[in-house]
Amino acid sequence: MPRWKALSGALFRVLAVWFVSSLTLLVLAGLLPDFRLQSAGGDSLTRTALTAALGAGAFGLLSALVWPLLVRALLLVPALVLGLLVFFLNGSLLLLALDLIPEGRGQAAPETAVIVAAAMSAASSATSAFLAVRNDEAYHRRLVRLAGRRGRRARPAAGPATPGTLFLQLDGVGHDLLCEAVRGERPLMPTVARWTGASHRLTPWRTDWSSQTGASQLALLHGSNEDLPAFRWYEKDTRTVIVSNRPSSAAALQRRAIARTGDGGLLAYDGASRGNLFSGGADQVALVMSVAARRGKHNRSRAGYFAYFSDPANATRTAVSFAAEVVREIVQSLRTRFRRELPRVKRGGLYPVVRAFATVVERDVVVAAVIGDLLAGRTAIYADLVAYDEVAHHSGPAHRDALQVLRSLDRALALIARAARHAPRPYRIVVLSDHGQSHGPTFLERYGLSLGDLVRAGCGLPVPRRAGRTPSGAEARAAARAALHRPEETAGRGQERTAGPGSSHPLVLASGNLGLVSFPDVPGRITREELDRRHPALLSTLANHPGIGFLLVRSAVHGPVVLGPAGAEHHLDTGRVIGADPLAPFGDGAADAVRRTDRFPHVADLMVNSACDPATGAVHAFEEQIGSHGGLGGAQGHPFLLWPVELTPPAPDGEPLTGAEQVHRVLRRWLGEAEGPQLPLGPAADELRHGVRPPEGFSPQDPAAQDKSR
Repeated sequence: MPRWKALSGALFRVLAVWFVSSLTLLVLAGLLPDFRLQSAGGDSLTRTALTAALGAGAFGLLSALVWPLLVRALLLVPALVLGLLVFFLNGSLLLLALDLIPEGRGQAAPETAVIVAAAMSAASSATSAFLAVRNDEAYHRRLVRLAGRRGRRARPAAGPATPGTLFLQLDGVGHDLLCEAVRGERPLMPTVARWTGASHRLTPWRTDWSSQTGASQLALLHGSNEDLPAFRWYEKDTRTVIVSNRPSSAAALQRRAIARTGDGGLLAYDGASRGNLFSGGADQVALVMSVAARRGKHNRSRAGYFAYFSDPANATRTAVSFAAEVVREIVQSLRTRFRRELPRVKRGGLYPVVRAFATVVERDVVVAAVIGDLLAGRTAIYADLVAYDEVAHHSGPAHRDALQVLRSLDRALALIARAARHAPRPYRIVVLSDHGQSHGPTFLERYGLSLGDLVRAGCGLPVPRRAGRTPSGAEARAAARAALHRPEETAGRGQERTAGPGSSHPLVLASGNLGLVSFPDVPGRITREELDRRHPALLSTLANHPGIGFLLVRSAVHGPVVLGPAGAEHHLDTGRVIGADPLAPFGDGAADAVRRTDRFPHVADLMVNSACDPATGAVHAFEEQIGSHGGLGGAQGHPFLLWPVELTPPAPDGEPLTGAEQVHRVLRRWLGEAEGPQLPLGPAADELRHGVRPPEGFSPQDPAAQDKSR
């Protein structure tokens, strides 16, 4: 902070405390009979107010100058006696302050002076605490003190010499956006700018086709996102809709990943998971969606809230910031409407509260929990900060409203980095993202109908005269419901109601700019030939629409086929392309990403990806989002890794990192680079780390075998 800004802030706080103290004196002079601030003949209100200001100023100066000397002189006095003396000493200081007022206008009986001094001290302390709500320096000291006390109770003072690793996920921040945020003499994110190129190196990576938190984070923490085709999808065998950020769905996805890999997760050894969809195998969890559905004493997902808000100062800071954020969102939303900024989506209803929860409450609780983990010396910590992603969905990835959130996240990183200096062990801080965000008007705004309406028209079904809006399925809404102990939303807020299980009508779901069309009455995956027999116009209606980039369908003859406009086809099994390749606008690796998703057991009958402008990267979300992610196209598929230079590079020079599963292997390797066992040793873990199977007779509980393995 510039020196002039710090000095002006300190001056403002002094004047504010002085004003409140003066007002307190005026009120007490009117209430207490033995206390007055006027001459015997009476004074005007202005004169009385001036007398109160002089008395409050004198009392404040004496308290600041004399009180430390009195406390030092009375250090040998027993604590109980000193506690009783405080009231009399404060009263004495007030009497002395009143004597300093010219012409003897301030008078009080000794017993009244004790009451007045106590009331003034309480008022000034409350004012100081309120003004410190937005003061990061005071907030940092308070968190360190609070977490330090808990850490000393939980662990020995001397921590291990081996370094711990902290993974901080900035949800939705793409690689290119981060590069812009750290450029220039006054970067948007000064903390990250100092790290980039000095202590850290920046590396991009590419997501899978499903570029969203559920798919990326499940693979990052548990090593596999197999059979996770989108943010939400319909499973015909169980006749259920899976939504990644629902507690029950997240728990099921985590169980599947563990069963598939045979491994507990990235954080299974002395780990902590904070603010994530999945636990990563950590024993210490807070605000983790996959355990939020549990009930009883074993549910620690909300423990972070209670630990944080048990401190009144934290509660005050967050409550005031929460209210300010709600007001800020309302003002910003009105500003975009008055300026007629386009594109835009509706931001009314409960959205200001959901945004404030994501940008204030969840951020503060996660930061406090991470600082506690650092001071407790945990080996591996993974935390997700979702604030930017939530705002960018509704304001746009590069809009000024979203960029302001990046500033607050940078301050949070600075707080965490400072707390790491007090930790009992050194820490390596890895900053990463799970996906980026692509901009553009929604499909409904651009073309006047939703994807569901277009599918119904292609099937020859009636289309409503008035297109209904598809509510945004941003991650923070489900997190807020889980925090409030509210039941899960049962129908995807309007999306899954288009058809019930067993219905002959198509079921259309949206995950950003990725659409999924299923026919619940058809067992298994419907073929292209069967679709042409049932609905002859559907495939051509979708493929030739200007808002559709391509769609994936399985042919009984040619296998998986990607369809594009003007009869274009890309046969994934043979690589044969007819006409212009519909995958070409989506860059290298698009065919591999689509081919991988095609083999998932629960892939939809039709997978529809919106069009993408190759020059600007703009896409059209099938949800109400002007900043979206979930499919291919634009910045959404290009997140980043910001890693310390003491770690080995993520990949050899020139080789791209592709897919969250590959990034998971990099994170595991980094954990294993510290001295000593940083992961639970076992066949799956050893094979993931080294690419070789352990020798026969290897036991993960045998220290000698562990040493031999290393």
